[in-house]
Amino acid sequence: MTKVSEKALWFKQLSGNKPLIIAGPCSAETPDQVLEIAHGIKDQATIYRAGIWKPRTRPGGFEGVGAIGLKWLQQVKTETGMLLATEVATAEHVELALAHEIDVLWIGARTTVNPFAVQEIADALKGTDKIVFIKNPVNPDLSLWIGGFERLQNAGIDKLGFIHRGFSSYEKIKYRNKPEWQIPIDLQIRFPEIPLINDPSHITGNRDLIQQVAQKALDLNFDGLMIETHCTPDLAWSDAAQQVTPNQLQEILSNLVLRDSLNLEDSYVHEMNMFRTKIDEIDTQILKLLRDRMQIADEIGLLKKAKNVAVLQPERWQEVLIKMRREGKENKLGEAFITSLFKAIHDESITRQDHIINRK
Repeated sequence: MTKVSEKALWFKQLSGNKPLIIAGPCSAETPDQVLEIAHGIKDQATIYRAGIWKPRTRPGGFEGVGAIGLKWLQQVKTETGMLLATEVATAEHVELALAHEIDVLWIGARTTVNPFAVQEIADALKGTDKIVFIKNPVNPDLSLWIGGFERLQNAGIDKLGFIHRGFSSYEKIKYRNKPEWQIPIDLQIRFPEIPLINDPSHITGNRDLIQQVAQKALDLNFDGLMIETHCTPDLAWSDAAQQVTPNQLQEILSNLVLRDSLNLEDSYVHEMNMFRTKIDEIDTQILKLLRDRMQIADEIGLLKKAKNVAVLQPERWQEVLIKMRREGKENKLGEAFITSLFKAIHDESITRQDHIINRK
């Protein structure tokens, strides 16, 4: 059995071939709060999560109860048998978590962006058999995410997984953090045997949106969910808007539809192959049309060079974008998709024309 297969095996044993559910409060607040939540979710979740140290964007906010909260988590294990999970950001955090028999550690998004910090945590974990999840960095950087994973892997940590919690975005969107679904999809393709958990709480920042994001994650073959849960969410000391009650957690989980990852029925395979053949043919046509479009862009580049005209024509670009968004809507295509598609086409056209104009 290869090392990769062993990693898959530990997760299957933990999850029982079902989506792994990690739940608990954003922050441990009091002993009673920690225990009340644990008893409320013990039948829904395998792993109990609670933040002990909370990295805040600006000083003055609640930064966690600190090491005393680890003793409260130990009581959770004693009373419920649940595995325990918390975030670590320094080697000192790791040492304290290990001393209090925390089963699962995760590296947060703010820490993942710092290779020095990740390496420090990896060194502190050498020789242990703990489960370690690494959240995506706050910025949409797949290489940085993979780099953090590789540092942990190089330290000899075998039980590794990823947590997708979305990415910070300056633009206003309906979510707290932009999902950028293609990034975790690319990650799954690169590391198919490494478990990938979705954190809809941090993606949405809004408890009312958790169900739909959790369902999309499962539809995309994510291996589990991390959902922040609190007995009185509106009174939570941190991230109140994105936490659900134990009853709401149960409702969310009961309403999720689990899909088969594969279907080998002859009728399904035959019909799917027909659809895929059609898609392949259309994709080839799309590439030919893009080739033709770029050839025209090149001709425009030559004309601009001959007449000493600037490459970028903002008014024309806005005309194209408005027109394509309108026609996209008429063809039942999402505005975000059309915008992203034509921005990519426009960027390629600009790059080619710039090369033509500045070519010696």
